Amino acid sequence: MIFALVTLGTFLLMEGITWCTHKYVMHGFGWYLHEDHHQPGYPHVFEKNDAFFVVFAIPSMMLFFFGIRPELNFLFFIGLGILCYGIAYFLIHDVLIHRRFKWFDKTDNWYFKALRKAHKIHHKKMGKQEGECFGMLFVPFKYFREYLK
Repeated sequence: MIFALVTLGTFLLMEGITWCTHKYVMHGFGWYLHEDHHQPGYPHVFEKNDAFFVVFAIPSMMLFFFGIRPELNFLFFIGLGILCYGIAYFLIHDVLIHRRFKWFDKTDNWYFKALRKAHKIHHKKMGKQEGECFGMLFVPFKYFREYLK
């Protein structure tokens, strides 16, 4: 039971870590890697921005490795929480929001519509400054209001 709570807690904590990383790293000193993500109609299958997947995957892999030595321990489940968040991020951000893959084209859910709208607002600013909506799963309530009527 405790390991499930560690995994869930890590998953939830990753939203805050992602928000901070997006605002202060991607829109800060890491802008060189993130900038192409803000260019409309970027023509390549991969973006430089995809390097951030590796950045988040490395701690998860290390935690898996150390979480089974000398026996299964809580580090493994922290790594699992990071992995689960990474999968959710990929499905929400790359598949649902940016439609890099056409898997969920007919989604008509109020929550997903609000997520897409908040992310569109984020991309309205093409530069690294003056952004908003840096989160991924939790966005300001104002974006949900119009879909909850």
